[in-house]
Amino acid sequence: MAMTLYELVGSDAARPFSPHCWKARLALKHKGLDFQTVTAGFTEIPGLEGGFSKIVPILKDGETLVADSFAIAEYLEATYPDRPSLFGGEGGRALSRFVESWSQRTIHPQIARLVVLDIHAGLGERDQSYFRESREKAFGTTLEAFVADREARVEPLLKSIEPLRAILARQAFLGGESPLFADYIVFGAFQWARVTSPLPILPAGDEVAAWFERCLALHDGEGGKVPAAA
Repeated sequence: MAMTLYELVGSDAARPFSPHCWKARLALKHKGLDFQTVTAGFTEIPGLEGGFSKIVPILKDGETLVADSFAIAEYLEATYPDRPSLFGGEGGRALSRFVESWSQRTIHPQIARLVVLDIHAGLGERDQSYFRESREKAFGTTLEAFVADREARVEPLLKSIEPLRAILARQAFLGGESPLFADYIVFGAFQWARVTSPLPILPAGDEVAAWFERCLALHDGEGGKVPAAA
């Protein structure tokens, strides 16, 4: 029986947008495993699998349930060791933890300031109410005010990813000549922006943009199958 991956969507069930769900999806593809997807909106997540988790992605493999994208990657690595490695060893696992920490503290907050209103626009009515209330409470301001100067925030984001740009000028992927889970971690952040917002972020000719295009083409173009927001 194929595994099931629960993913976050808005009003269009064909457009999963969570960066964490994209990490898990590409991890499954990397391992060459068969899986099906089940989509849910924000307010539907607590009802999935009997309330197993408040977050997605959730992976169901037989009777086993795993939540959190990194935990899913570790589960896949341990359970299917004969398939291509997501970490390339214990050192790669530890370095992937660093990449995740850096991405979620450096890239994610900046992308949120660019796309959060677009995310809201793409949600169903019930999820819009939840999203606005929860995010405005967290941000301490309205969604509109939070993104009011977003065009001016693109350049600081690009400067902050200079360490990423420098390494990708030397090699095709963070994993070297081929991708590892660390690549999927950072890819998820930029795919989040690509799927939810038409705001251009990565300029043509940028090493990170070229890497992102390579990632979109991985695994028979899995990432590129969802069109960019228009």
